[in-house]
Amino acid sequence: MAELKTKLTTVSVKDFIAQMPDEEVRKDCTLIVNLMKKATGSPAKMWGPSIIGFGQYHYKYESGHEGDMCLIGFAARKTSLVLYGLIGPFAGRDELLEKLGKYKTGKGCLYIKKLKDVDIKVLDSMIEKSVGYLKKKHGVTGAA
Repeated sequence: MAELKTKLTTVSVKDFIAQMPDEEVRKDCTLIVNLMKKATGSPAKMWGPSIIGFGQYHYKYESGHEGDMCLIGFAARKTSLVLYGLIGPFAGRDELLEKLGKYKTGKGCLYIKKLKDVDIKVLDSMIEKSVGYLKKKHGVTGAA
């Protein structure tokens, strides 16, 4: 079985964000770090080469494949910020998405070009509700 690329690393999140060339992206990432840290009660950690994640849970598929993953996280890609774990079936999701602003969705991901394109209070609420849903789903207690 191939080794997982998305695993916890010791790279500094602060240093990782500081090396990003675009100041607006650095500011957006810092704001998302603060929102996700508040929601999870967990510090930001690097998962793989580019995902900033919060909390952790263990998964095991019927195939026998298993591993650990961050409960919630994000990555700054070339064209957008990709937020992982935000579009699960938590209560009120559709209503919050209607109020969010400009975004796209993918399989389990929320894509936002710039945070100025969305309502930060709505995004904060989505993060909080997603974390609650994911903690319950994965049996995570306390700080994720």
